[in-house]
Amino acid sequence: MKKLITLLTTLFLAGCGVFGIRTAKEPDYQLLAEDGAIQIRHYPELVVAVTEVKGDYKGSGNLAFQRLADYIFGNNRKQQKIAMTAPVMQEQQFEKMAMTAPVLQQQAGEVWQMAFVLPSEYSLTTAPQPLDSTVKIQPIPDKKVAAIRYSGSLTAPAIAAKSQELKQWLIANGYKAVSPPRSAAYDPPWTLPFLRRNEVHIDIE
Repeated sequence: MKKLITLLTTLFLAGCGVFGIRTAKEPDYQLLAEDGAIQIRHYPELVVAVTEVKGDYKGSGNLAFQRLADYIFGNNRKQQKIAMTAPVMQEQQFEKMAMTAPVLQQQAGEVWQMAFVLPSEYSLTTAPQPLDSTVKIQPIPDKKVAAIRYSGSLTAPAIAAKSQELKQWLIANGYKAVSPPRSAAYDPPWTLPFLRRNEVHIDIE
């Protein structure tokens, strides 16, 4: 049964993703600037379902995706199915230590956070509440985001390389980053690599 749910979930996310045709809705945003594969966007306030998992990128991603997929497939107090949106966000979390001089920050194990953006008709008060205590409903305030788009396999090295490329572009163009990079995935794993849409996002001032 678990394998069947996983298969249905992936099919639901994919639509016709193997051919590069996406059916999942994306959150609206205002395009402020563009330079090749890089865009500066303004996103309105969003509501997300979010969960955190310890582990490596691939292993934690699989478990986090299953938790969130279960939620939108009805594992909530209203037993309500929720439309899938894109992209799926994933970022690594860090633990801030007590304030000292100098300020130090270290990785607290390997904790990854994944979030599904809920359709725009849901607010913090109207979104169905998860039955899984590891899934939370949270607001994300409106913000400016720098995004770099690329195709190919979605791997930790690819994300790191694009993160560095976007950071260097921001510095060169006078933008100040105010968040760590996060991965944004728009397609299922079986989509032909050259047709995939992947992005790295960084919040900016």
